[in-house]
Amino acid sequence: MRQLFHDELEQIASDLVALSELVAAAISDSTRALLDADVQLADRVIEGDKAVDARRNDLDARSVDLLARQAPVASDLRTVVASMRMSSDLERMGDLARHVAQVARMRYPEHALPDELRETFADMGRIAEDLVRRVGEVIRSQDLTQARDIENVDDALDAHHREMFTRLAEGAWQHGTTSAVDVALLSRYYERFGDHAVTVARRVGFLVTGDAGSIELPEESERA
Repeated sequence: MRQLFHDELEQIASDLVALSELVAAAISDSTRALLDADVQLADRVIEGDKAVDARRNDLDARSVDLLARQAPVASDLRTVVASMRMSSDLERMGDLARHVAQVARMRYPEHALPDELRETFADMGRIAEDLVRRVGEVIRSQDLTQARDIENVDDALDAHHREMFTRLAEGAWQHGTTSAVDVALLSRYYERFGDHAVTVARRVGFLVTGDAGSIELPEESERA
């Protein structure tokens, strides 16, 4: 019975990794839709978010079932609880990709971004996709060194986000109010990709160490 329980836990972890891959693809596609004003691709991202939601709901349903049937304790309980919370963060990243695609769709056939910001947002998209792929690897490996690296990579997204708001606030914006609102929202969406990635990394830290606020490696004698 316990072996079956641990097999189910491993399957949930594998499905979380698969969910992260689905979200990474959504981030990549939504960024391309934004940069290229590709309305067909934007529509696919918007429609594809239903699959992300369905996977999250299935993961949570199976986690609740495990809680009810197995009444896990200690590290097993942490695993189930952390898995439910990580699925929520991944689903939210999928929502953010949908939001980016919706901006691209709303401005079609025009581009939502001024030409001079395209490279910045292309880089934000690359960083966001890299972060969610790192998240999948951290979920798979439970490597806290890699989890800490996610926080460092997120700093680059934060820097781009600050740069966007500096541009909007410095009084030299020449693209109108609608464009300013779009840029502010899009920058926030990408910044939030990073926030959710960091949160997942910290949830892995909780899973491994039992400390909800740390992703530091514990001493050997403290590992549960």
